[in-house]
Amino acid sequence: MARTLRSALLLAPSAILIGIFLIGLVRLIASSVLIDGQIDLHHYVDIMNRPDYIAMLGRTLRTAALTTFFCLLLGYPTAYYVARYQGNRNILLLLIIFPWLVSIVVRSYGWVVILGPRGLVNGFLMWTGMADRPFKLMYNDFGVVMGLVHVLLPFMIIAILSVLMQISRNLEEASMSLGGRPFYSFRTVLLPLSLPGILTGVTLVYLMSTGAIVTPLLLGGLGDTMIGTEIFQEVMHFFDYPKAAALATVLLVTAMAVVLPLQVLERWLSKRLTDGAPS
Repeated sequence: MARTLRSALLLAPSAILIGIFLIGLVRLIASSVLIDGQIDLHHYVDIMNRPDYIAMLGRTLRTAALTTFFCLLLGYPTAYYVARYQGNRNILLLLIIFPWLVSIVVRSYGWVVILGPRGLVNGFLMWTGMADRPFKLMYNDFGVVMGLVHVLLPFMIIAILSVLMQISRNLEEASMSLGGRPFYSFRTVLLPLSLPGILTGVTLVYLMSTGAIVTPLLLGGLGDTMIGTEIFQEVMHFFDYPKAAALATVLLVTAMAVVLPLQVLERWLSKRLTDGAPS
């Protein structure tokens, strides 16, 4: 009895947070469909019938997919290097999490300084004669993806690193001792075992990319609005809460359509790897 009570007390804070989240989610959806106590779906109809909103949703999902891809492309080699580093890993981990100590606003403004028409990149290209006019590196998808990759890359690295640290290096060495080349050992041993970490990192980065506000506001133009920035404008500028709730619900549904299959795949892989592990 005492053990059950102790377990309940330990789980109480998490249960309270989950309950608050579910209540907020229900109220969000209700505010998008209930107008003066009556069910009204005209906000969803307007969203589906407006080409600019459909384009905005596609741009949001495309930007999130590109951000996730480049975070994985950069994050996996970094996590592998840290996991196999023979020296003091704490220094490398500090360098990875250091961006978390700086505000997202500050980091995004840093990219404005780098990618702006008179920024470091364009200034260098024009000074060396490689360009006679500034390239448009901001207020487009390129600038937004660059900023989001910088902001979200540590999440991908940490997610993959947490799995790679648990994989013994002896498995790779055993594969190579049996004649497997390094790439073959990576493809058949390390990559399958690290898939749970990859899927976790992909899920985190994708979800945070779809709901990003600050970075798209600073690095994206008026013609490259994402759903997150549109929700921000509907709430802060137009005070149209039902419409913002409808946009948030659409974003939630589309994001879950990608994330839920990834979660199912991650659990299946984790169970299969656990069942196949030697006892």
